[in-house]
Amino acid sequence: MLRKTLTVAAIAVAATTVAGAAQARDQLRIVGSSTVYPFTTAVAEQFGKTGKFKTPVVESTGTGGGMKLFCAGIGPEHPDLTNASRRIKSSEVEMCAKNGVADIVEMKVGYDGIVLANSKKGKVITITREQVYLALAKDIVQGGKLVPNPYTTWNQVDPSLPSTKIEVLGPPPTSGTRDSFAEMVMEGGCKKNAALTGLKLDEKAHAKACMTVREDGAYVEAGENDNLIVQKLDANPNAFGVFGYSFLDQNSDKIQGSLIDGVAPSFETVASGKYPVSRPLFVYAKKAHVGQIPGVKEFLAEYTSEKAWGKSGYLGDKGLIPMVDAERKDWAAKINGLENLKM
Repeated sequence: MLRKTLTVAAIAVAATTVAGAAQARDQLRIVGSSTVYPFTTAVAEQFGKTGKFKTPVVESTGTGGGMKLFCAGIGPEHPDLTNASRRIKSSEVEMCAKNGVADIVEMKVGYDGIVLANSKKGKVITITREQVYLALAKDIVQGGKLVPNPYTTWNQVDPSLPSTKIEVLGPPPTSGTRDSFAEMVMEGGCKKNAALTGLKLDEKAHAKACMTVREDGAYVEAGENDNLIVQKLDANPNAFGVFGYSFLDQNSDKIQGSLIDGVAPSFETVASGKYPVSRPLFVYAKKAHVGQIPGVKEFLAEYTSEKAWGKSGYLGDKGLIPMVDAERKDWAAKINGLENLKM
């Protein structure tokens, strides 16, 4: 009888502890992409100004790092939302599910472009994706076989390019921007390279040859802090940096974007899809945290309001390229209706 009484008491204490833990945090916690970070931070600041909820804590951990934190579990010790500069991967959805994160709300927030930029103290260059691939791939084709990349200066890749050392500062593998750069620029460029195509590699070997970036110092992993890359470019006019268009827009007094395949990065070219390296941006939320952590649904409503992501919204001032009216309306309905992610 005593044992039964103690067991019931233990269950009661555990239930009380769980209920208390659910309310242990009264402030949203958001992690993820450094590219989406300034947009979500702007929404968080506006959200906090309403006075109804505390200003959310937003951390820049990179898309991959954010997904690991987001998918680690349910409860106040885990983030409520994560920013992503690419769409969530099937493997990440599986990782989430294994840890009990089953119901995920996907929010497409708008578009961004990936730029290759340099200091305004230098010259604007025109470059193709194939030339970027040849400059930054770990191995390239010479003499009918893959060899370690021998190029040390840009003009060795093509005489039309500067005779300066190849030095590109960019994000690490945990970054969604790095993923997008590898897929859209590196792979996009190598598909145009007749020498590599002529090797007739299998799909896996071809992808590796296309997207593996050299590790000899020509490409420098500069971390998740895009502002730091901007500062380094300002100090070194011969270097180039890889980051989202929004950072170019916000630092246009210091840096300039290169023309990619003949098209300059701008609000109009990214929005129209004319700029060849454009991508959608996302935020993901845990449905299980709605009603448990205060403000999840209300934060999503603020993000999808016209005053935020609309054509004249405050996120446009931060460099976000808005979706067209019909697309925003469709996404707003799905997001505010807490519709589950569909892959």
